[in-house]
Amino acid sequence: DLEGALDKEGSRTRMLLQIHDELLFEVPREELSAVAQTVRQVMEGVVALKAPLVVDLRAGRNWGEMYPLEKALNFH
Repeated sequence: DLEGALDKEGSRTRMLLQIHDELLFEVPREELSAVAQTVRQVMEGVVALKAPLVVDLRAGRNWGEMYPLEKALNFH
């Protein structure tokens, strides 16, 4: 499971909320890249379907200021 994978990595990231197919995490800035990779890997491989599962990752200082992950990684 995802929380088990994060714990195994020693991550301080915590899942705060799940709404349908959306998950909201609190992630230390220095862990963002590694956590994003883990979340994508675990969630896209959770079940085998004919159509692939695709994870859309976004990050921001708060829920109202989310940007695509690649853009958020470039913020200082």
